[in-house]
Amino acid sequence: MRSPRGLLAISGYLDGRHAPAASLSNAGHHSFFFARAFQILAQPEPVRLQELSAPDSGILELRLERPEVKNAINWDVLRRLRSAIEKVQTDSMAKVVLVASSVPGAFCAGADLKALPIPTIAVIEGAALGGGLELALSCDLRICGENAELGMPETGLAIIPGAGGTQRLPRIVGSSRAKELIFTGRRCDAAEAVMMGLANYCVPAGEAYQKALDIAREITQKGPLGIRMAKKAINQGMEVAAMSSALAVEGECYEQLLHTQDRLEGLAAFAEKRKPVYTGK
Repeated sequence: MRSPRGLLAISGYLDGRHAPAASLSNAGHHSFFFARAFQILAQPEPVRLQELSAPDSGILELRLERPEVKNAINWDVLRRLRSAIEKVQTDSMAKVVLVASSVPGAFCAGADLKALPIPTIAVIEGAALGGGLELALSCDLRICGENAELGMPETGLAIIPGAGGTQRLPRIVGSSRAKELIFTGRRCDAAEAVMMGLANYCVPAGEAYQKALDIAREITQKGPLGIRMAKKAINQGMEVAAMSSALAVEGECYEQLLHTQDRLEGLAAFAEKRKPVYTGK
């Protein structure tokens, strides 16, 4: 357990002040700093990663919880997001990640989930603007509640989207549409986002998480190695210009699956007219 001096040091550091001198004798002053220290230590984590229980094993939730600033990103949140992403990368049992907000009316702002080898689904209720939309763009799928509001307002501040927005948005909606959205900084609703291919689904407000969970459950029924290789083939194939090179990427990914236990299980289950049991091997 931390000493009182340690608690005081933490309080001063997190508040951006030096810790009070140990010689202070004012009991009321001490009580204030003690209370402040315990308050800081009791604050909820801004980023929470947890795995759902059976029957949804393999589905992970990555939740942002900074209600006081509507999930705005700072260096601490970025560090925690990166740490969470690293944990998912090393989890061989992980199959799908749901990226959601615990803050009503706000999604989030910033971070890059493209590096994850498994599918990621952005659950968007409320505003996903600037860095928030860039985070959603780095996910594989985007599910919006009808109250969602998406946009890139950076040019209104004389800057540009700087976390992948100028590159990912045109790859999803086309360069002409992306230029219009970025140049004007205008916002679109969930229905328009689906129409232009920016979102996969628009559902009633408050139901985006359930829709995302339903999709995640469908994904977890498929061969996990096949899902990983499909994502790799799509992502890497989109990064090369020539179709021949893209098809070569696909061929390499396909070949890696030919001699897996899961492939043999899939063939056996099909022949025996039963549900396959995949192990990720």
